[in-house]
Amino acid sequence: MRRASRCAGWVAVVALVAAGCSGGDDQADDGSGNGSEPSENTSEPAADEPADDPAEDPEDSATEETTEEPEPRAFTVAMSGDVLLHSGTWDTAEADAARAGRGGLDFGPMFADMRPALRSVDLAICHLETPLATPQGPFASYPVFNAPPQVVTGLQKAGYDVCSTASNHSVDQGGDGLVRTLKTLNRVDMEHFGTALSRKGSRRIDVVDVAEARVALLNYTYGTNGIPLPEDMPWSVPLIDPERIVADAAKAKRGGAEVVLVSLHFGTEYSTAPDSYQTSVVNRITRSPDIDLVYGHPAHVPQPFDKVNGTWVAYGLGNFIAQQLTSMPDTYRGITARFSFREKPSGEFRVTDAAYLPTQITPYVSGDPRMRVLDAAAALRDPATPDGLRPALQATVAEVRAAAELLNADKHGLHLWRSWRD
Repeated sequence: MRRASRCAGWVAVVALVAAGCSGGDDQADDGSGNGSEPSENTSEPAADEPADDPAEDPEDSATEETTEEPEPRAFTVAMSGDVLLHSGTWDTAEADAARAGRGGLDFGPMFADMRPALRSVDLAICHLETPLATPQGPFASYPVFNAPPQVVTGLQKAGYDVCSTASNHSVDQGGDGLVRTLKTLNRVDMEHFGTALSRKGSRRIDVVDVAEARVALLNYTYGTNGIPLPEDMPWSVPLIDPERIVADAAKAKRGGAEVVLVSLHFGTEYSTAPDSYQTSVVNRITRSPDIDLVYGHPAHVPQPFDKVNGTWVAYGLGNFIAQQLTSMPDTYRGITARFSFREKPSGEFRVTDAAYLPTQITPYVSGDPRMRVLDAAAALRDPATPDGLRPALQATVAEVRAAAELLNADKHGLHLWRSWRD
């Protein structure tokens, strides 16, 4: 059962887009809904009992009112790396459905091991890197993707609340694929941010209510692999532009957002160290007081955390699910990050805890496909985990830890979300 503090509603901040957002060239409705306003967290003051003796000094007998201070608002958010679907993933989903006596595709078992961690936070964010096909396909793997839409139900079952969608593969299937992806997400009630169905939607800053805090989610990509944006939808994929990102964050705060999270699809593939482009963009945008957290993908391998200009940054979370070369084991390792936010007396929110959870993808095996995304620490603590898998899990924890702490973010308090040795 989902807890009451989880995502309370997806809110389109109309005030942010009132100027210059009307016009007859919109392609489609952007699919955003309206959520409830956060409620005030206050307590009624309690009064002391009056004195028994009416002749007592009036000052002594005066009723003293005490006011109980409200608890500061707080919430936790988790985000994972790329959902990058190759043929082995849907072969596994087909086999899992068949094992249960059903046809079609079932991605639930693939992600089930992550459910306890994801459902322990107030907001869980995934990154859908590939466009979605129709349920019957045809499906396509690298280099031009067209992924099974059934994966979204699996992500929802695992505990994800919302997916970012702006990536270098956003227009692999052209404008039709981009539109189909977002309409598919809308149909199954998976919230999303990044790419847009309409010009109006591309200008909107979306805000989600989380534990009575209003959190804006922004997503941008470095490019689209040289594939031109659709001529009739040049606004459909937000590209990385530091000036625009800073302006969007400021717009979000003016419109009532209390926390702004920025997701960036950038970085040199298979490099565990951030490149100069990543560090340059991050250094520029973290100077903004309106940006509270930055995280990224798609290097396809874990990259470090850092604090830049006082702002927490997770440069790259690696793959959440993918079937890349087994000769590159880091592509089978990922990070699910968790950040805790707490309200200060000033009313501003700050990160009070930063943690990372190493994840392991079990490789595809032809004939008995059982690809799984494993919480590495939890799997190591599970006595049912096969002995043959334990060395790979131990290596994953060690390698992810080395990558995450490469820039010494542990000195700022970064730590493992959980340890398998506890």
